[in-house]
Amino acid sequence: MHAPSPMALLLIAIVVLVLFGRGKVSSLMGEVGKGITAFKRGVKDGADEVERTVDTATDRAAIRADRSADDLEAAAAKARAEADRIQAEADAARARREAGLRDVTPRDADRL
Repeated sequence: MHAPSPMALLLIAIVVLVLFGRGKVSSLMGEVGKGITAFKRGVKDGADEVERTVDTATDRAAIRADRSADDLEAAAAKARAEADRIQAEADAARARREAGLRDVTPRDADRL
């Protein structure tokens, strides 16, 4: 299929003007322009909505990541406190054991 020649397009434009009149064609073109404007606005609004949705999802993911990091930090602090408590108990047990031991090595004076 081939494109119409410029002469054919001019003939079609003249026939349209004769049939509908200049005012009708002008208003029809105005409606087409409004339709194109509305379409562009709709596309832009759709893109803005998608962007807002992505931003919201990103914000939610960041909040969840912050909470997870806070939970991990709290768990690590709890584990460190438990390790410190166990170390203190072990040190106390070691001190009690050492206090209970008596020195039984012979002295030079005892040997003679």
